[in-house]
Amino acid sequence: MSDVIVERVGALGRLRLNRPKALNALTHGMVGEIDRALDQFSADPGIAAVLLTGEGERGLCAGGDLRSLYDNPGTAFAETFWRDEYRLDSRIAAYEKPFVAVMDGITMGGGVGLAGHASHRIVTERSRVAMPETGIGYLPDVGGTWLLPRAPGEIGTYLGLTGEPVGAADAIFCRLADVMVPSARLPNLIDDLLALDPDAGQEGVRDVIARSAQDAGPAPLVAHRAVIDRCFSFDMVDEILSALEADGSDFAATTRATLLTKAPSSLVLTLCLLRLGRGAPNLEACLEREFHASLALLAEGDFREGIRAAVIDKDKSPRWTPPTLDAVDPARIARWLEKRAAPVFSDARTGPV
Repeated sequence: MSDVIVERVGALGRLRLNRPKALNALTHGMVGEIDRALDQFSADPGIAAVLLTGEGERGLCAGGDLRSLYDNPGTAFAETFWRDEYRLDSRIAAYEKPFVAVMDGITMGGGVGLAGHASHRIVTERSRVAMPETGIGYLPDVGGTWLLPRAPGEIGTYLGLTGEPVGAADAIFCRLADVMVPSARLPNLIDDLLALDPDAGQEGVRDVIARSAQDAGPAPLVAHRAVIDRCFSFDMVDEILSALEADGSDFAATTRATLLTKAPSSLVLTLCLLRLGRGAPNLEACLEREFHASLALLAEGDFREGIRAAVIDKDKSPRWTPPTLDAVDPARIARWLEKRAAPVFSDARTGPV
């Protein structure tokens, strides 16, 4: 069976990610399948909305297929994969029909790229949403540097640097999701979506989702908002670490310890991208920057070592280069932001980058 199950059911165009043993990790082939399905759904006047879900009980999508990147040395494969993936993320954001994404369970990295730009983003009590890339020597891509800076205050900076996962209430608070639907109600919600009038539009879909929605409750991160806003307001990672040390709270100490386990170069690059993303004209400008920085990380950064430690050897002991923050060369980080390949989007779509 295909890694993406594509169906027309009632008024829904359904996309079901179908690699449950791999937590539905996104491959290049799956990107193509989804894109072709969106062509098909767009041309069908009987389809009211598109619904994205993941097969299995563990999650929507744990991210991009890291092994395929590791198994294809150089940047040629990654350049094609990422170009197509980022174009798909942009297409989802601008899709002409309501696009409903259900982030039930683990939704990380490339999964956030598929779901985080949808017009209707649903979480459940089982959701664990994260951009954990600094832990593998990478960066929060797939539009992460567009989404995270639009969270309240410095919450997005905190999430992008630490990679900490959040549940339903925090995902909504951070503007990574819109509404919480209990997992037990998902079958009923899908039945209601199937019965939509083809001309229901965004409001019609929103009304149907609202009938199954439930208050997600208080967001745990709100209790730490003051510390996060104060300590993560700086534009240098060492200043953030110093502020966390000076704060003295248990939360600040734990957060600082978490940051010290991440790839130092990735922390510096990610903070730079998040600050640039804050002033970006659109999603595509962020995706363009992420694309070139990603190629740089694969060619001369810690990314392959991060994949080795997390996925290949699974020793969870990456050897970062350089190993400490004070040894990171700012000029090297600046070079990673330079364009390294043909653009993903035309300049008319990205604006200045």
